[in-house]
Amino acid sequence: MNRVVVLLAAAAIGVSARPARAQDAPPPIGLFVVDLHGVVPRFGDDPALAESRGLTQPELPGSGLGITAGGEVYFAKFRSVTFGAGGDVMIGRSPIVSGQPDPSLELRAVTETLTSWLSELSLNFGNGNGWSYLSGGIGVSRWSIVPEGAAPLPIDNEWLKTINYGGGARWFPKKRLAFSLDVRFYEIAAGTAQLALPASPRTKLLVIGAGISVR
Repeated sequence: MNRVVVLLAAAAIGVSARPARAQDAPPPIGLFVVDLHGVVPRFGDDPALAESRGLTQPELPGSGLGITAGGEVYFAKFRSVTFGAGGDVMIGRSPIVSGQPDPSLELRAVTETLTSWLSELSLNFGNGNGWSYLSGGIGVSRWSIVPEGAAPLPIDNEWLKTINYGGGARWFPKKRLAFSLDVRFYEIAAGTAQLALPASPRTKLLVIGAGISVR
């Protein structure tokens, strides 16, 4: 958590400290931006999550890789803050391997996939050359954790309420193309108990992403 806070603070300072070009007034943030990021979702190894799928903790694969795409529209400004609204879709997937190999255990290969549709509101600080932001919103996620060769359980297809919050920054070395960074938490609601298995627990995931932004 401390590393995330330091990272966001450094991004904000770096953007706000950028000097104006030739003493011209910096351009405004603009009307919209579209983001495309590679992401690393930190799935974790909660024993209660494993139990909800009839698995053991070592069988959970752990962190995965994925992609997120989304956009933001900027609709108002008050003093140094520009307000935005938008949304994104994220798909993250773990490798099809056992989470923590151990020669003494017979572990099944498991695939873990998270699909999220999210909306958000943002507070943006900076100008058209680059800006940092804080944002949060609500949406839904489908979290599938399935052993290789097995059929998905009902919980694997259930859409769960998801709250997201975090921040990041965009730097524009080109007029319309930027490098961007986003660090975000997903709080996913508990699932429904099924058959002889307990409900999946309420879970907080860290998702770190980096990529490009276009305006």
